Amino acid sequence: MKKSLLIVILTISVYISSLATELYPSIMSYQADRTALARKYNNPLSDEYFQRMDRLYKDWLKALENMPYESYSADGKLDYQIFKNYLEKGSYFHAAAYEEYKSVKDVVDFAGPLEEFYQTRRMAEKPNAQELAATFTQVEKAIKTKWEQSKKAKKYNSWQTAELAAQVVEAMRKSTEEAYNFYYDYDPEFTWWMKEPMKSLDKSLKDYGDFLKNHFENTVVKDDGSGIIGKISGKVAIEKELAFNMIPYTAEELLKEGEKQYAWCEAEMIKASKELGFGNDWKAALEHVKNTYVPAGEWPQMVAEMAEEAIAFLEDNDLMTVPEMAKETWRTTMMSAERQKVSPFFLGGETIIISYPTSEMSHEDKMMSMRGNNPHFSRATVQHELIPGHHMQQFMNQRHFPHRRIFNTPFWVEGWTLYWEFNLWDKGFPRNAEDRIGMLFWRMHRAARIVFSLNYHLGNMTPQECIDFLVDKVGHERANAEAEVRRSFEGSYGPLYQLAYMIGGLQVYSLKNEMVQSGKMTEKEFHDFFISQNYMPIELLRARMKGEDLPRNFKSSWRFL
Repeated sequence: MKKSLLIVILTISVYISSLATELYPSIMSYQADRTALARKYNNPLSDEYFQRMDRLYKDWLKALENMPYESYSADGKLDYQIFKNYLEKGSYFHAAAYEEYKSVKDVVDFAGPLEEFYQTRRMAEKPNAQELAATFTQVEKAIKTKWEQSKKAKKYNSWQTAELAAQVVEAMRKSTEEAYNFYYDYDPEFTWWMKEPMKSLDKSLKDYGDFLKNHFENTVVKDDGSGIIGKISGKVAIEKELAFNMIPYTAEELLKEGEKQYAWCEAEMIKASKELGFGNDWKAALEHVKNTYVPAGEWPQMVAEMAEEAIAFLEDNDLMTVPEMAKETWRTTMMSAERQKVSPFFLGGETIIISYPTSEMSHEDKMMSMRGNNPHFSRATVQHELIPGHHMQQFMNQRHFPHRRIFNTPFWVEGWTLYWEFNLWDKGFPRNAEDRIGMLFWRMHRAARIVFSLNYHLGNMTPQECIDFLVDKVGHERANAEAEVRRSFEGSYGPLYQLAYMIGGLQVYSLKNEMVQSGKMTEKEFHDFFISQNYMPIELLRARMKGEDLPRNFKSSWRFL
């Protein structure tokens, strides 16, 4: 082996060993186990899947109990706590999902033979095609009988339950289809016997599922006129989510904090409005700022300049170590008109995705996109997406404790980026009243997110009321408000995601003050330490930063507000 290659390998080995805590092998093994089981048990709405994954959680929690916790390093104990919390959260919500499934699983009580078919297919057992064709024909008759019984039975009491029942049928159909396609055309006898029975069975399953999807009493409005179809989590799920994210506050306490933060923003808006000559009418000042938009062709270059400006500000003020590779590797792309219906503003990471009008948009939508992405609004968000925001996070997470990436939490992800909006405000990043209004617009929006997202998931607000709230209280363009609410409730985000921006930001802000004002760290040391720890509940990061010895039975208690 060449000497230079050996040096590289040894360097990498030393680097990895410095990040590989005592829990590293276990966390990586769990991830491998989880994904391997998900690939094998490919029907996620079946007893087989729920029971096997339940055993996975229990086995790993039992393994944690038997680990020699007291002998671990500080980082090993930290990993133990993060991993244990992650498993307990996964186990709880998996069990809740299983109970929901069991409440509707009778919709496929005819499916035993189909389950046997797709389960034995995994090991490529050759079926008796003639017998299987007869079985499929009998199952289809049972489907039609079940369907007729369902028509006469009491309807489901909510569209959510009806939709889950339909999903159970569709999951069974897809698993059967996957097994069928394994044999079809590769096994001549199977193909000859099964083609027509499968075609007929597949259609019956689809039609039955479509019927179930609409088989509910309209006691809970599915669409309030906004066209946004979300699923309310409810108070119990919200409180559990908060507990697992180590946020020791009730939903009601967080609502009050959101209202408090909004009131601060409104007061600052009025100050800036007066400076611009609009008096107390801050919405008029906001309109003035919106109308500072630039022509479409000029906008991308301005975004790139804003990104460089933010990096220079960090370095000129010695706020953070920014690796040269992080500065080199970010880039830009444009957002499609279709995607802007859900994400009307920037998205980012290594690539910043720029929202601005396209020729296919209506004139009204073009103006909303340009006004909503004006330079003063955007100056507050470009750094949120790139450096020190999401690009910096992703860059560091790939290089520091990468096994912790499984523990993704929005309080760490969005909290860090929102914290920088707080910090840059404190340090005079806004150059004038227009810049302050731009930053305040987003800060007000994040406060509003706490209020409208919690109220929605507690059943106190409908999607349309959330849209109106953003328009009336924050000054959003209506199309942009609709897109924000649609993104909040129809996307893949959890119920705490939108409130996690400001609440997580307040956690980071409180921790920075605790560490820096006490003289335990410089601000640069704080930022460099925080960004190098990877995903975890921020209360655990706080304990690690303070050098606390975490007890095995650690419980969340940090009242950071």
